[in-house]
Amino acid sequence: MPVVGISRSAKGYCMVSVLETMKTFSLEDGLTEEALVTKLRTCHYHYLFLHKSLKNNSSGTSSWREFGEGGLLWAECSGRHFEWLLGDMLDEILFKVKEVYGLDDNVAFRNVTVASENRPRPLHLGTASQIGAIQTEGIPFLLKYLLPSNCTGLPAMYFRDLLLNPPAYATASTIQDICKLMSNVSCTIPEFTCITPSKLVKLLELRETNHIEFWKIKSVLDEILQLYSNSELNEILRLLVDPTWVATGLKIDMETLVKECESVSCRIGEIISLDGESNQKMSSHVNIPNEFFEEMESSWKGRVKRIHLLEAYEEVDKAAEALSLAVTEDFLPIVSRIKASTSPFGGPKGEIAYAREHKAVWFKGKRFAPAVWAGTPGEEQIKQLRPCKDSRGRKVGEEWFTTVKVEDALTRYHEAGANAKEMVLELLRELSGELQAKVNVLVFASVLLVIAKALFAHVSEGRRRKWVFPTLIDPFASQETGQTSGMQITGLLPYWFDAAEGSGVRNTIDMKSMFLLTGPNGGGKSSLLRSICAASLFGICGFMVPAESATIPQFDSIMLHMKSYDSPADGKSSFQIEMSELRSIIAGGTSRSLVLVDEICRGTETAKGTCIAASIVETLDSIGCLGIVSTHLHDIFKLPLTIKNTVFKAMGSQHVDGQTKPTWQLTDGICRESLAFETAKNEGVPEAIIQRAEELYVSMHTTDEQDFINENGSHKTDKNLTLELTDRTNNFLEEVENVVSMICERGLIEVCKMRSEYEGGIRCVVIAPRQQPPPSAVGASSVYVIIRPDNSLYVGQASHLT
Repeated sequence: MPVVGISRSAKGYCMVSVLETMKTFSLEDGLTEEALVTKLRTCHYHYLFLHKSLKNNSSGTSSWREFGEGGLLWAECSGRHFEWLLGDMLDEILFKVKEVYGLDDNVAFRNVTVASENRPRPLHLGTASQIGAIQTEGIPFLLKYLLPSNCTGLPAMYFRDLLLNPPAYATASTIQDICKLMSNVSCTIPEFTCITPSKLVKLLELRETNHIEFWKIKSVLDEILQLYSNSELNEILRLLVDPTWVATGLKIDMETLVKECESVSCRIGEIISLDGESNQKMSSHVNIPNEFFEEMESSWKGRVKRIHLLEAYEEVDKAAEALSLAVTEDFLPIVSRIKASTSPFGGPKGEIAYAREHKAVWFKGKRFAPAVWAGTPGEEQIKQLRPCKDSRGRKVGEEWFTTVKVEDALTRYHEAGANAKEMVLELLRELSGELQAKVNVLVFASVLLVIAKALFAHVSEGRRRKWVFPTLIDPFASQETGQTSGMQITGLLPYWFDAAEGSGVRNTIDMKSMFLLTGPNGGGKSSLLRSICAASLFGICGFMVPAESATIPQFDSIMLHMKSYDSPADGKSSFQIEMSELRSIIAGGTSRSLVLVDEICRGTETAKGTCIAASIVETLDSIGCLGIVSTHLHDIFKLPLTIKNTVFKAMGSQHVDGQTKPTWQLTDGICRESLAFETAKNEGVPEAIIQRAEELYVSMHTTDEQDFINENGSHKTDKNLTLELTDRTNNFLEEVENVVSMICERGLIEVCKMRSEYEGGIRCVVIAPRQQPPPSAVGASSVYVIIRPDNSLYVGQASHLT
């Protein structure tokens, strides 16, 4: 875990991260407050240091803890333990690291900072949480769908870091090229042994690497060589070098990597004992329990090749044989005497046993001494027995016995084993020292395999889910070459749905500007925003996307704002939190950004919230970014919006059995149907409440109409009543007439083009209250549009009107 320091700079916020084990540091400057909080929220660190520059905001006043700029960071840090620093942040934090870990002043730290140019900005906390890049209750977790369930640990952490900190555009293109090659591999692939780089470095530094860790290191190196030697995998290895350099800060070309892997693997193979070596078996003798030799020798045998410690091994073998001889001569006659006894229950008992606690082989028996000494077999050995004692000279129970010869043999065996064990450990320590000089290659190789395993796992899961590789474009370059810029995604599926199982509704997105999106509750607005955000993020990271085809620009930032909660600890309401996030989005948005805002301004009163939402839409439109703003504030369409590029979109609905139901399909236009009553009913709200709400709804709109009439004069006569109440109403009716005429005319042309029967001409008739359709409509196919009290439109078709 790193030591982290945070300060303010001319570019924004700066975060310094120092890894003591790796002797590296990285410095990220120009971070937004939200991106910095995301990093703190997802980073496990040993110590946190804050620079006193944080106490002053950009205006130079000490108001860090107040509302506005800096409040989010203060809320994140105030509940953590931290220390303040003065002076140069990098120098001070490196000094603190050396002080905390007891390092010499001359210890150097390597800079592994990755340049921030030509890469997207890190995700904001709200975006990371609402898209599932950070595990959040109720939000589908991205890694669960990007990787198979058995891919966890280091590969999953690599993917999470890429999602939170999207790579440079060139690196993302390389990652996509790697994945495409992996997708077409037909040969077997390595197991991909994963080792934590910091653990590897620390073990070698402390010279505590055991034979298992050396075996893992050799596996890593051999798997690199396997990639290199295979014609299908060789190009993948070459491409993997680039993202590995970005992840480690180490510049190692493929030829050097392969050469060093061969050298180190060979050296480990010379020293470390591999499985199946017959000369590494434990000692075994007939009269001594096998578990004694297994426990005495398993701690050092099988670690290194026998040839390096031949004399030590032979001495242990001789000592084991001498011990066996002593036990056979001193204990076996007594055991044979007892077995020959025909005494009934309560007679003598005895055996050669392993005293595990004392690491000894002793005689264990009861009532074995003869009542009368008659010179029978075993009596002489019984006379030589003496009580056993532990290492402190205390008697060990009443049943344990030994002899001088056996104790001398045990001492010799233990000394031989201890000497062999120490020589094995010394050999391992020497090998650790040798490999310290190769630590950069070992770290590079281990990280490369982690990346390889992660990408192979992702491609496997993506193919299973029937995802595709998107086309990544530079929006500025495409404009210069005359190509169509924007984002096109065909057959977009929510990432948490499985196309292999045939679930989910697909949408096609052709986005060249901002969308102002409306739709009913449960109509799929939030799911669409989350799906577009995820697909775009996957694309700019070089991953596969849940669609049938996709062209995704190289966004400089992806920002998603969804529901907001209040923050009592920070003293902010949900609307304040929303405004704070939208402030950051607007401040960071450019013409290369993707901005997605769900149900804007729903946390305040409708009229002013509508105006704030409209102003934000105008601002985003002027910025020229791509994105979607969804809303239920339908009065926004009555405002004189100053927009040039924003397109009105809606989530579709259809009438089935007299009920309006969502289709979850993105369509052109405006949807003023909320399906609020239906949603409430489906969620179990009592019928009485819903009925009363419907009555109040009708009453409210009736009152609004009466107030409108009172303000604009009395009713017209029935003869002249054609909904000419205001110029706005006339304009609205004219727009409806034009749209309906255009749609119907196109349909008739399509139907009649093969028969040349259509002569043109669509007739629209306005039917006011208490009026009937004209006789010419009887028996004719008609499309009717009903203007509802809330100014929404109901469109239907009939064979004749009555």
